[in-house]
Amino acid sequence: MYFMSASFAQFELHPSLLRAVAEDGYTTPTPIQVQAIPHILAGSDLLGCAQTGTGKTAAFALPILHRMDRARRPVISGAPRVLVVCPTRELAAQIGDSFRSYGRHLRFRQSVIFGGVSQNPQVRALERGVHVLVATPGRLLDLMNQRHVRLDEVDTFVADEADRMLDMGFLPDLKRIVARLPARRQSLFFSATLPDHIVELARQWLHNPVHVSTPSPATKVELIEQRVLFVEQNDKRALLANLLQSSQASRVLVFTRTKRRADQVARHLSQSGIRADAIHGNKSQSTRQRLLQGFRNGAMRVLVATDLASRGIDVEGVTHVINYDMPHEPESYVHRIGRTGRAGVTGTAWSFCGTDERGCLVTIERLIRRQLFVNTDHPYHSARTPAPGSPRSQVRRAPKRAKAARSRRGS
Repeated sequence: MYFMSASFAQFELHPSLLRAVAEDGYTTPTPIQVQAIPHILAGSDLLGCAQTGTGKTAAFALPILHRMDRARRPVISGAPRVLVVCPTRELAAQIGDSFRSYGRHLRFRQSVIFGGVSQNPQVRALERGVHVLVATPGRLLDLMNQRHVRLDEVDTFVADEADRMLDMGFLPDLKRIVARLPARRQSLFFSATLPDHIVELARQWLHNPVHVSTPSPATKVELIEQRVLFVEQNDKRALLANLLQSSQASRVLVFTRTKRRADQVARHLSQSGIRADAIHGNKSQSTRQRLLQGFRNGAMRVLVATDLASRGIDVEGVTHVINYDMPHEPESYVHRIGRTGRAGVTGTAWSFCGTDERGCLVTIERLIRRQLFVNTDHPYHSARTPAPGSPRSQVRRAPKRAKAARSRRGS
């Protein structure tokens, strides 16, 4: 159980790890850390259900570094001891940064490998030998097939965001990777959701795993101010620009359903005088890293992202999340809005709901077990009756100024 009085000292981690954690300003472990770290230190396999932003990277990185230092071995060219596999380049880079930060007072080597960039620096790092390898499945298999990596020395295997890897079609790649791992190993699975196929994979690949989880999505999203704005599809761009020009939203993450729409929305915002850009899989890795850095340091106010590109985005101080398109999967709504309202700071989530998206709203409200507040105080409010099956029998009338605005547009 998680107690607010808990501290990292209770885990009896290596003093160098405790020093690094303290230097980073962390004093109280998160629920997933309290639950997972003791079991990982004990060498158990683990199946963890944890959302992005809950501290799950530290939950496995800290005990892995502790165990690795206590059982120190020299590095072997192309043969890592720890393998972490995750779905996106951004997430791989962030996990690598976390290992580097937490282990900065220890002596160990690590490398991060992913596609979209030249493999030559990655191959050179592997040839020198690494203790920890963080990888995306595709590039890892490429380098394995070229005989630059072998997995027979791996004693700890981590699959992070396992549900998203399966959603992205990585199951065949994961099966090929797991087939090359030693039978005797510690395996750790982390997933934001635990559908039946994830549980079945855990049954096949993990040995008597311990199950840990963070609070349910419904509990988490209650900490964020959430509003839905009914708007016709053709009015969404104008509504977005209107809200951003009239609000105090200082760091905004906007979600769209497609790459093309992300580009269109970002271009429209830029033309409206709002600093914005889009991040998605068609952008080069160097461009994506530059965009993330600009978003972090405030050079860019708005980042427009697709769901797949966003999984590695973990930026502090996001004041607003805007669902330009309603997600088809209700769990994606929780992932999206969870990027604001962190560390006790209030966050805001606005969702633009078109007439054809009312069904998505219904499934989201069922998941989070609450009805979202309808904000009608904007000039593009659509007063159309919700789709059949909606919990609302009617939507409140639009204010007079909204009707006047539509009248002036000739709508």
